Amino acid sequence: MINSFRFLSCLAALLALLSGSVTGARAERFYLDITAQDVRKVMVAVPWFSGDTAQGRQMAELLARALEFHGFIQVVDPARHGGGSEADWKGLGVDYVILGKYETAASGMMVEGRLLDVAEDEVRFGRRFRGTVQQQDDMVLRLCDAIIEEFTGEPGISRSRLAYVSDATGRKEAYVADALGLGHRQITRHKHLVVSPRFLPDGIHLSYSSYHTGNQNLYLTDLRQDKATRAISRRKGMNLAPAWSPDGRSMILTLSKDGSPDLYLLDPQGNVKERLTSNAGINVSPSFSPDGGTIAFVSDRSGTAQVYLMDLATRQSRRLTFEGRENTEPAWSPKGDLIAFTGRKDGAYQIFTINPNDPSSMRQLTTGWGDCESPTWSPDGRQIAFSRRGETRQQLWVMMKDGRELRLLYNLKGNQSYPQWTGPME
Repeated sequence: MINSFRFLSCLAALLALLSGSVTGARAERFYLDITAQDVRKVMVAVPWFSGDTAQGRQMAELLARALEFHGFIQVVDPARHGGGSEADWKGLGVDYVILGKYETAASGMMVEGRLLDVAEDEVRFGRRFRGTVQQQDDMVLRLCDAIIEEFTGEPGISRSRLAYVSDATGRKEAYVADALGLGHRQITRHKHLVVSPRFLPDGIHLSYSSYHTGNQNLYLTDLRQDKATRAISRRKGMNLAPAWSPDGRSMILTLSKDGSPDLYLLDPQGNVKERLTSNAGINVSPSFSPDGGTIAFVSDRSGTAQVYLMDLATRQSRRLTFEGRENTEPAWSPKGDLIAFTGRKDGAYQIFTINPNDPSSMRQLTTGWGDCESPTWSPDGRQIAFSRRGETRQQLWVMMKDGRELRLLYNLKGNQSYPQWTGPME
């Protein structure tokens, strides 16, 4: 039996947010295989936290929503069990029940959850969090991500964030929101066109390109504040869409200062260290492999826009995509096994994936109406977000990496584009 406590780092400066295992959970673990297309969803019940109170209902509803976001869990409608913690779970077809409770005191708040395995009639997992009352939702999402880790061996992504561009104010500005859409925060206020927001690996800083000075310059802002931003590349022409190395010590940026757009290696301060492409058409849209040893990028050196790979140790490039006349915007999975990209087929843009070691493995994920563009991977490598343009609006959508579970990510005013996914900001 587990009797130890595990502590997480604090979120608030004044009161630590603590988590610990709850006694009674089993020590052995097994992980669900959720990669198969025909896998049955895990049926989970989430009774109201600490009985039938408005606050307990809200917490249970948030946890249920966060669990279902991961794509392999289906939460049983609370109406089928009255929201209570006692029911004929086997008769309802439930695999697991999450027994949640909370306590509030002058010193803060405690949120706890235990995972009941219905078939075994045992609690296989428990976790407790402490924090401020204002951190209630964050503690519930931490519980969700811990439960997902118990199921899969990897933390959940309910606290992950996306950057995107929106014209909700009448101008295209950069925003950041959490994956569930609980909070949308405007980052830029240039009142001019902003494109290609990119998180740095630390998750604290965001780079983007803006035209507000009359040139497409590259800027960097610290997301822990709202007042200052600084230019890191003001070279004449394009300063566009950097790919930040996994260690954050360099970036690869598209510059057109010497003529046609090419890829350059820069340090984080914006100093050019090396030109990576030249005399080979237009070269744009770099994306690092997880190990930092290779980049995917787009070049028209063959006559049409295609995805290429460059070995950064040798600077040798090879073509990856051969199907279709326009393949752009590569995004390397954090798992390293796939590259998502935008391809044009039958007059529309769609999302595809390809194995970087197998040019014949190209697979189309989206079909139907609209143009689907700008794919970005979830931190766990299991989902892909992208923009989808219909007749009247452009919005952000998300799906599993094989194209299943396609759904609208946010329903917001205006148009949204250029999504970029990252983990939580601790």
